[in-house]
Amino acid sequence: MHEEALLRDLRRKLLDVARAEGNAPVRRVRVWVGALAHVTPDVLRHRWSEVVSGTPAGAAELTVDVSTDPDDPAAMGVRLVEVTVDEGGSASAPAPADEGVA
Repeated sequence: MHEEALLRDLRRKLLDVARAEGNAPVRRVRVWVGALAHVTPDVLRHRWSEVVSGTPAGAAELTVDVSTDPDDPAAMGVRLVEVTVDEGGSASAPAPADEGVA
């Protein structure tokens, strides 16, 4: 269930960015996954097309950066780092809480 909530939150944030950019298509999304996060990069990649289907991010490329530092204060978290929209603009997402894309 934690992973479902995280994926829903990620989708909501992508929609917020797309709306703020005039519903521009999202081309690239970069996510950071902490070393102790409760979701793996493989799960994110596997579920990506389902998460973004039918949204302005439907054709977006996903990049997942993975931390190997369990002592990082955000080691249990997942961060939406960057969202790049079609018009060449780029919007950085805010840093999240420790658990989840928030």
